Amino acid sequence: MPISANQPARITVRTATIAYDVWISPEAISQLSVLLEGVRTRIAVVDANVARLHAAHFPPALFSRVELIEPGETSKSLPTAERLYSVLADARVERGDMLIAIGGGVVTDLAGFVAGTWLRGIRYISIPTTLEAAIDASVGGKTAINHAAGKNLIGVFHHPSTVLIDTRFLATLPRRDLIAGLAESVKHALLTTPAFVAWHETHAELIRDGDTGAMNELIARNIQVKTDVVARDEREAGLRAILNYGHTIGHAIEHVLEYELRHGECVALGIVAENALAVAAGILDPTTATRARALLHTLGLPTALPRPVDAEALLEACRVDKKVRSGKVRFALLRGIGAPVIVDHLSDAEIVGAIRTIQP
Repeated sequence: MPISANQPARITVRTATIAYDVWISPEAISQLSVLLEGVRTRIAVVDANVARLHAAHFPPALFSRVELIEPGETSKSLPTAERLYSVLADARVERGDMLIAIGGGVVTDLAGFVAGTWLRGIRYISIPTTLEAAIDASVGGKTAINHAAGKNLIGVFHHPSTVLIDTRFLATLPRRDLIAGLAESVKHALLTTPAFVAWHETHAELIRDGDTGAMNELIARNIQVKTDVVARDEREAGLRAILNYGHTIGHAIEHVLEYELRHGECVALGIVAENALAVAAGILDPTTATRARALLHTLGLPTALPRPVDAEALLEACRVDKKVRSGKVRFALLRGIGAPVIVDHLSDAEIVGAIRTIQP
C-alpha cells in the first residue's frame, strides 16, 4: 500500500456492528470542526504534553471543556476514570454528546473506556498522537484501564466514531517513543506476510529516522492489518487473539517493572521471549526467531531486559493476564511468518525458560 508523503489515506473499519473511517494525513485534524458540528457538548480528554506542544491546533472554541491527563500508565486508572465521570456529570453529558481523545494509548484507552461506560455508551473521536497509538490502540474498539493486579484488566469494547491520525504529531514525539511504537508494526508484520517483514528490513533506516513517506506507509499498512483482523473477529472470540502475540510476557514485564519501560519496548521483549518459547516447544524454527530478534534490534528496540528480573514474578504476572482461560496461560505464538497459533499447553518451566532468554 505505497502512499506519498502528503497523500491522505482513508481506511474504513467495518465490523458486524459498526463502520467508521480512519484518516491518515498531515492535516487530518482539520476535519474536527466539521465532525463536531451540531454536537451540543464536546469534552476533550488531552495528554498534558500534547496540550503544551500543540495547543495552536485545537482552538478553545472547539470544545465545551478540556481535561488534561498526565502522561504515563498510572493515569489509566479507576481514580482518573472517576474524575472524568464527574466532569461528564457536571457538564450534563447526554448520549448525543461526544468525547474527543487526544493523546497516546493511555489517553485513547482511558477516554474510550469512559465513553463506553457513561450512559452505557456515548460517542468519541480518537486522535492518536503517538505512533504506537496510531497503529494499534486507535482501531478495534478495545478500551481499558489498569488495576493493581495487572494491565488492562478493566475494559469494554467500544469503537470510536472516527479516527484522525495527523502525522504532524510525530514530529514532536521523543525518539524513544517513536522507536517504541515500531514494536507493534513488527508484530503485525510477523503475523501476516514475509513481504511486510522484508519491507521493514529494507526501510529500516528511513523508519528509524521518521521519514514522512515511510511513516505514512507504515501507519496505513498497520491500520489495514488491524482492520482486517477486527472485521473478522470483533470481540476476540477467536482470530483476533493472534494480536496478543508478544503481549502476554510483554504485559507481565510492564506490570513487574511498574511501567518503567514503554509499552512497545515491553512488546519487543515479549516477542523475543515468546519466540524463544515457541522454538523450545518445537513450534517455530530458530531461523525465524533469530530474524525477528535482528529486526527488532536494527529498529532500535530492546531485545534484553534492562536489568535482571525475577522470572517467577513474571510468570505469576502472566497468570493474572486477561487472556488466561481455565487457569491456563494462553499464548499467541508463531509457527512461521504469517502462521500464528494459539496454545495453552506450555508448562511453567518452559515459560520461565523463555523469560530467561531475555535476561541481561
